[in-house]
This record gives sequence, structure tokens and C-alpha cells, in this order.
Amino acid sequence: MRLVVGLLAAALAPLGTPLLPPSPAFAQAIPAPDASAQGDVAVTIYNNDLALVQDRRELALPAGRSRQEFPDVSAQIRAETVTLTGAGIGIIEQNFDYDLLSPAALMRKAVGETITLVRVNPATGAETRERARVLATNGGVVLQIGERIEVLRDDGLPVRVIFDKVPDGLRPRPTLSVTLTAPRAGRQPVTLTYLTPGLGWNADYVALFDEPAGRMDVQGWITLNNRSGTAYRNADVVLVAGAVGSGSARSSVGRYNPSPPPPLRGAGTESAARERVGDFYLYPLSQRTTIAQAQQKQVSFLDVSGTPAERAYEYRNPWLGTADQPNSVNTVLRFSTGRAQGLGDALPAGTVRVYQRDSRGTPQFVGESRIGHTPMGSDIGLTTGQAFDIKVQPVVEQRTRLASDGSRWRTVMRYKLTNASPRPVTVVLFQDGLWGDTRITAETLKSERSSADAAIWRVAVPANGEASVNATFDTRF
Repeated sequence: MRLVVGLLAAALAPLGTPLLPPSPAFAQAIPAPDASAQGDVAVTIYNNDLALVQDRRELALPAGRSRQEFPDVSAQIRAETVTLTGAGIGIIEQNFDYDLLSPAALMRKAVGETITLVRVNPATGAETRERARVLATNGGVVLQIGERIEVLRDDGLPVRVIFDKVPDGLRPRPTLSVTLTAPRAGRQPVTLTYLTPGLGWNADYVALFDEPAGRMDVQGWITLNNRSGTAYRNADVVLVAGAVGSGSARSSVGRYNPSPPPPLRGAGTESAARERVGDFYLYPLSQRTTIAQAQQKQVSFLDVSGTPAERAYEYRNPWLGTADQPNSVNTVLRFSTGRAQGLGDALPAGTVRVYQRDSRGTPQFVGESRIGHTPMGSDIGLTTGQAFDIKVQPVVEQRTRLASDGSRWRTVMRYKLTNASPRPVTVVLFQDGLWGDTRITAETLKSERSSADAAIWRVAVPANGEASVNATFDTRF
């Protein structure tokens, strides 16, 4: 059998470079692209670029020792995680052959062998053929043709390279080979199980907010990504929400662990009606699906109409934060994931994109925000953007030392709020940084302590008007 690689550029391309399509003679040497050696495939995909593949195949086994090949495994298979189970089967050795058949690999494997060069005269169309011995492929192809040494170069002239055979060790598809023993001959099912990177998923949410009604519709989408080098055909797919521990994960010792993502205002305590394994929720796809290589696939997993929601305005001021000019407040969409008055589900981490209808009834994009893995019953506050018309200007009006050693200070703050919109609003004003034994000794509006280090004021600002809050703090610094 002879193999033909079309064009000189294909022969010169480095390994991994996209190559020009092979000629028909070459294409006939590889299996049909739609053919798959996989059996009954189940894929469990985690959030952290990791998947568990379970592939049940029927094998015709001879009695005793034999070598069995498993094409169409992941090109990124973690070979050390492979297990093969079957009645009475014993595993002696396994090898993962990942050197895939390509024009560049053919040329590299042909070093020391003889090939045929076919050149075409562009003026006459006449072909000339020469036998050549491949000496090296280090940055280019070096050939010995008769008594001369020639470097195969891309000079614009059409050249084909004909190989006499497929070199040993090259595979058209990623292949796992296993040497095993079987107690008896015959067909029997075996299950191949392994872990692989290159398969991942993430959640995306589309929320249509009806502000006058105080309601929103939410649809959740799961996006699957396959970069593993292999398609998984008619697979039973389960998604796991949560980052499963991996031995390759970096240690977090000595590093700051951040607090939960800001949108989570209150963690829920309700259990979602979903299957769990350990501490993780499972999101099985309702139907089998094919996950093609280099493909993104989207499937719906959440569809809720009319859940209560409201718009809020928030501004967070750091300790001793002062501004020369007013700053826009954050626009926040507040809702619950609870069963009674909310979405009624546990939400995997993802991005929520919010839309509102304009006066013509056309949905318009008004902002987005990411959420972390969120238990059911949680209170969510999505910061979707900054308000155009609503501003806050914090100012440090006075800073006085109360103790000679500088251990106690008195700080007078003034917050001016303005509203250029035609409707009244309430701004939730946060003053952060109130650590230790900080006391508020005077304030023009009663505050609340939202946490150990923050005070909040709920400030009503009239339409086309303004409001202000003054506060005095006694602190250690």
C-alpha cells in the first residue's frame, strides 16, 4: 500500500501545525471519520477541566494472553487512571499510543527510509518521479537523491510525497492497547474507565426582568466544551457542580482564601431536589448526546417564570474613603433561590445576564454578573452595572486625634446623595472598615450593622432631589 501526502508545505510543517488536506490515495488509508470504536459511553464532567469516562465495549477474546486495542479514547487520557474490568480478566500491561497519523508524523517516521517525490511541471503538467532517502526532519526535510543532498523547500511548485507504507507506531486515532489474560474464549463485555482533562462545562443564565411587576423569568443553560481530542458519541452525560479535589491541584497553604462571591448575600439552608454524590450536586442531561471534538454544546437545565425580583441601589465606601467628585451607585438585582418565593433550585456557578424590555417591548441587555455555587434558599444581589443618574459623594470632613499616643481617633464623615431620575429611590449606603471597638457616636440617620466591620444606612433620595447623611466614628486608627 502506498500513501500520498499532497503538497510540499505538508511535508515541511512542524508537528502540530494544521496541514493541507490529504490526497484521495492518502484518505483511503484511514478509517471513515464517522466510524467509532466506542461502545456504551457514560461521561461525568466536573467544573475543573476533568471528566470521568466509562466505555463499555464487547470484545472477542481468545483464551489466555492477548493484546487488545481500544481506539477512540481521549487524546489527553490520564493513563495512570485507566481500569479495565470484565469477568475473569487479568491486566498484564497497557500502553497509550498518542503519536497520531499526520503528514508531519509520516515524514518524521520516514527518517532513514526511502520515499518517492512527484514533481509537476506547471507549464506542461508533466510529472517527474524520484526516489529519495530521508536523512533528517530537523526544521526542514533533508533528502539524499542519488549522489546529491537536497533540502525540500516550499518554492511554490506542486510536490507530492509518496510513502510505501504506514510506519509502525502511528495511529489514525488515539488508541489504548492492553495486554490481558482471559480464562476462556468468546465475546464478553468489558468496561474501560479513565480520567481525562479537556472536557468541561459551565452554567449561563438569562434573566428577563420586569421591574414594574417585580418579577423575572430565568433560563439556565449548560455549555459543554470538548477539547480532549476525541468525540463521545451518544453518551450518557452527568454534570457535577463543584470542584473535585485533584492531586495536581496547587496547595493553598499560606495564601489568602477569599470570602464567598459578593452576589451571595445570604447562604441558603434548603436542600434541592437533585441527586448528590458526596457534597456535590449532579445535573444529568435528560437525553443521550454526542459531544464532538472542538465543539461547544448548550442544553437547558432551568426554566422559571415569574420569580420575585427587585432592583436596588448600593454604594460601598472604604474606611476614610473620600471623593473629589460624585460616584455612581451600583445597580443591583435582588432575588432568592428559595423554594417558596424564588427559583427553587441550587444554582451551579456561572454568569447571569440580565435583560429588560424597552418601551417598544424589545429586550435590551442591562448587565451581567457571576455567581458561585449557590445553595437553594440563598439571597442573591447581582451587581449588573452602575446607575447613570444616582450618585454618592463621601467626604472626610474632620479627623481628630483623641489620644496623645495616636491610639484613638474621631472621624466625621458626610455622604451626599443625588438623584436625577424622575422617581424616588432608596440607596443602601455601606461604610466598610469599622473593625474592633469602633463606635458611631453621632449620626443623622439611624444605621444598621450589616456585619462586624460595616454599617449601612438606607437613604431615601427624592426624585430629582438630594439627601445627605452625617456620621461621627470613634476608632483606634
